[in-house]
Amino acid sequence: MGNADPSVMVIDDDPEFRDSVVRLLETVGLQTRQFSSVPDFLSADPPEGPACLVLDVRMPERSGLELQRDLAAANRQVPIIFITAHADVPMTVQAMKGGAIEFLTKPFRPQDLLDAVEIGLARDRHRQENEKAFTELKTRFDMLSSREREVMLLVVAGRLNKLIAADIGIAEATVKVHRTHLMRKMKARSFPELCRMAEILKLTSQKP
Repeated sequence: MGNADPSVMVIDDDPEFRDSVVRLLETVGLQTRQFSSVPDFLSADPPEGPACLVLDVRMPERSGLELQRDLAAANRQVPIIFITAHADVPMTVQAMKGGAIEFLTKPFRPQDLLDAVEIGLARDRHRQENEKAFTELKTRFDMLSSREREVMLLVVAGRLNKLIAADIGIAEATVKVHRTHLMRKMKARSFPELCRMAEILKLTSQKP
């Protein structure tokens, strides 16, 4: 996933306008996929690499705003750039509250679209990198023994080895062994780094 090329998905029921947007995006070397309707998009395989949507607001069957709500409900976080020939304030507010990158009214400056797409792809690339990092950390944490997890949670809570030993009823030397093992398994080079890992995994507020 991290090595996949970025792509822009263009959803618009006007084939001429859709083609013009695709040609613009391809002039800067971007890969594109075209869809004439929301159902066509939903039936297609999702992209593997960073992606964003260039989405018409008003289309037959389902509107762009309905797709935005559907994606949010399904927790599919795809940056969206709306394009419309018939904008109004409530529509714009709804789109932006839903997390849209931009809301462009036809005709628009080509550079405005390219700038919005660049922001959208950067945001999705960052999201994918964060998800990958979280998955890798979660895999490492799951490889810890139950005792090592218990010790890790107490370590990042700031407990000293001798206090951890008293908390869970084992020798301080055994705590040190568990601590060494969990640091190696988590690939943490320091205590602050281990604390950052715990924060990413949202472990700091949990009890052992």
